[in-house]
Amino acid sequence: MSNRQSSATGGAGSNLAHAWVRASGHFMNSVVEANRATLAAFGLTDGDDVEGGTQSVAYNREEWETERTVDHADHISVGDHVKFTKTISEENVLTFADASGDTNRLHLDPGFAAQTRFGRNIAHGTLVSGLISAALARLPGLTIYLSQDVEFVGPVDIGDRLTATVEVAEDLGNNRYLLSTDVHDSDGTQIIEGEAVVLIDDAPDFS
Repeated sequence: MSNRQSSATGGAGSNLAHAWVRASGHFMNSVVEANRATLAAFGLTDGDDVEGGTQSVAYNREEWETERTVDHADHISVGDHVKFTKTISEENVLTFADASGDTNRLHLDPGFAAQTRFGRNIAHGTLVSGLISAALARLPGLTIYLSQDVEFVGPVDIGDRLTATVEVAEDLGNNRYLLSTDVHDSDGTQIIEGEAVVLIDDAPDFS
């Protein structure tokens, strides 16, 4: 093959590569916009400014409440905390059962649940502990779960409004932190207690 032919072939390949990159970029932008539209349909919006601070990396709903004491990942210290509050609805329970495959009748069948020690349907424990993850997502920066110890203290009724609190108990170095974690209902009754270890990176740009 002549140099001219090689150059022509290389140019065609380069043009094809550039076209693929452009097409991929358009496709990814379309996917991102479609995802945003879907999230909006579910009532989720871009993270609002939490109390007195910077934008959260987590999506929000108007009926959810967030409180935190620190606004920048490099300012996190022992004693800082985040609180996240939401109501556990019947829709949440049904959606979680379908998503997880945990279709235990205790959570879904009132007649069955009435014959148990609880006497009624209760929410999945893992669904409730997910509020801890929601609180962690609202720490400044990008929080990555490394471990979680959980003790379930009491059941949660469908319709209960719960608050998850995560508090920095120890700085383990290298952007890793030990946090105390708990969930209370609106009466102050503890539902979950435990601790978690997380890694907190700087958040990518999402504006």
